[in-house]
Amino acid sequence: MFSVDTNYTTMNKILLTGGAGFIGSHLCDELLKHNYSITVLDNLSEQVHGKGATRPEYLSEQIHLVKGDVRDGELVGKLVKEADAVFHLAALVGVGQSMYEIKEYTDVNNVGTATLLEAIIKYPVKKLVVASSMSIYGEGLYRDASGKPSHFASRSIEQLRDNEWEVYNEKGDLLEPIPTDETKTPNLSSVYALSKYDQEQLCLLTCKAYNIPVTALRFFNVYGTRQSLSNPYTGVMAIFSSRLLNNRPPLIFEDGNQKRDFVHVRDIARACRLALEVPGANQQIFNVGSGKHYTISSLARILAKTMGKGEIEPEITGEYRVGDIRHCFADISKAQHMLGYTPQVSLEEGMKELAEWLESQLATDHVDKAKAELTSRGLTV
Repeated sequence: MFSVDTNYTTMNKILLTGGAGFIGSHLCDELLKHNYSITVLDNLSEQVHGKGATRPEYLSEQIHLVKGDVRDGELVGKLVKEADAVFHLAALVGVGQSMYEIKEYTDVNNVGTATLLEAIIKYPVKKLVVASSMSIYGEGLYRDASGKPSHFASRSIEQLRDNEWEVYNEKGDLLEPIPTDETKTPNLSSVYALSKYDQEQLCLLTCKAYNIPVTALRFFNVYGTRQSLSNPYTGVMAIFSSRLLNNRPPLIFEDGNQKRDFVHVRDIARACRLALEVPGANQQIFNVGSGKHYTISSLARILAKTMGKGEIEPEITGEYRVGDIRHCFADISKAQHMLGYTPQVSLEEGMKELAEWLESQLATDHVDKAKAELTSRGLTV
């Protein structure tokens, strides 16, 4: 059972990489509510924040923002030296884009993490929490008719070309998707997934060697306010929102019946704080999701209805995007038991809040351009 470390107040000074972004800014809010002092390192990426971006309005004035690159060893060293604990969220995000911007994703995600870890070795901190991803699982867990689990389920290009979307075993029997827990063997299907797995494992391996407490959190599909609406490689909820704001149908690959776990960003932020404060979290990996799942097409329809655009039906492309998987949703029992984490924001509540925020937002729809980029490179089938 979880217990909160009464000495966590000795970790008052927090360094948060990637803290000006979607998840990072909400984590800042959560930490401020619990009286932490926070320094954010963020490069204010144009793809996320827009051209010529300055400090986001939603970032509290209490946050010390340092604009810089996580690969800048000198700068990172100075910031780590002043920190008691570190949250590492800085990363490029996007399955499709990672398949052709391979060097950039590997450089930012892998080298950036290595740079941070070298600083932590030189200036040890009391805790490191690293943001990992459900993408490292590839396909989620499945079981066959006898109940036997399958850790390495996959789909062939041949079946995808025939629009056969579901997952079968080697005997040709249909497999049933079940909640994925942390024991599931990683099965990487994109450069992004590989880089997130490297981030996670670099942190776990290095911190074990140097006796530095560390926790890795595997985020599932995160949604909420402040997500970049003009970034076609961000989360699916933001991409759909951008399309709907422009009165265009959400584009959905395959047949739309893929199942995912959608978790609100405030629940993610709370899980991050618990990972910092609960001593039993040290050297552990946790799924952070809602524990529920929805099909992508049903999600698009719920969002459209919530935004008052229920007449806009999603456009089912019938195409497969290289790097995508069929089903993956979270078993969160470990986080519930060891962290005391319980999701508090329902999909209905989170959707309503998102729709209200969207009323004041403008979004440049780059989805067609991004899809054309993937198609031109042979990354759709």
